[in-house]
Amino acid sequence: MTYPASLLRPFTALRPSRHWLALGAVTLGFGTACSDTTTNEGIEGIDAPTATSMGPTTASITTASVSAATTGNVASTTGGVTGSTTGGMSSAALSTSAIATTASSSTGAGGATSTTGGTTASGTGTGTDTSSGSGGAGGTGGGATFRPCPETPPCKILPLGDSITFGLGFDGGYRVELFRLALADGHEITFTGTQQPNGPNMVDGVTFPRNHAGISGQLIAEIAGRIPNPDMMDMPHIVLVHAGTNDISRSRNGAEDRLAALMDKVIAEAPDALIVFSNLIPLSFGGVEDFNAAVEPMVEERANAGAHILYVDQYVDFPNTELGDGVHPNEAGYARMAGKWYEAIEPYLR
Repeated sequence: MTYPASLLRPFTALRPSRHWLALGAVTLGFGTACSDTTTNEGIEGIDAPTATSMGPTTASITTASVSAATTGNVASTTGGVTGSTTGGMSSAALSTSAIATTASSSTGAGGATSTTGGTTASGTGTGTDTSSGSGGAGGTGGGATFRPCPETPPCKILPLGDSITFGLGFDGGYRVELFRLALADGHEITFTGTQQPNGPNMVDGVTFPRNHAGISGQLIAEIAGRIPNPDMMDMPHIVLVHAGTNDISRSRNGAEDRLAALMDKVIAEAPDALIVFSNLIPLSFGGVEDFNAAVEPMVEERANAGAHILYVDQYVDFPNTELGDGVHPNEAGYARMAGKWYEAIEPYLR
């Protein structure tokens, strides 16, 4: 399954070879939990996405082998890209329908804002092979200059949430396909968490790590109550959070505030980890849209303050046909979620 880059909106620069800046409708960048049923336990909550910052790109921006280096502001709009430089470097204007950043991104203090039809990134930075922005929309979070995973594998990933993280409806949930994708690319990962292990014993001939931190039916506040103990007893290098679905059905008022509190708690307890929050996948009966609208700004605010945090949009393009019971994904839906998680974290894996 192919997952378009337009489904992901990173606020930190990702590895450039995997991302395209489409000037006609540029998107920089880059899931929900439910209960065992929609009755007794309700739907399940999962944490919202995070974002990464993109500092000014000194990248080699190539379409027909054209490169532009900047130490100042970069603005891309529908129909063209203008790269302006400071310190005696010349400015260049490229007018193309799509420009791919294929060589390098940038380091620096700056920001990125994704809009329909254009992307603006402002700041001052010095070009390197990858990017790390301090401030801006993505905060300090990414590129190869931020390495949450150790040189000696595996990279430990904590899947945090409710029944969707647990994998109700498909044994192991999104973790199965996420593990398979990492394995195929030569990345050694494992999952942490202290909840009831589930999933297959093997994936593509390799032992599958069956740990996770998903509990069916839990509200955001209950998920927060497991941080740091017990679910961060084994400190992760990456945290994936999809929470809030149960709040939507059972405790809607103040859900956004509770998600923000969870976000702050995870950041405080795991300051050296890459933290990834997503919005909620759809419910067949609706109701998540207002909540979802608040998630990306929350992530952006904390990224601006320096957190290593990314946002993933698990809602967009998720079809109701991939909801097995109207709330939990089926196998195809979990695979879709895995693809979006993977696109966000792959540049940080070793």
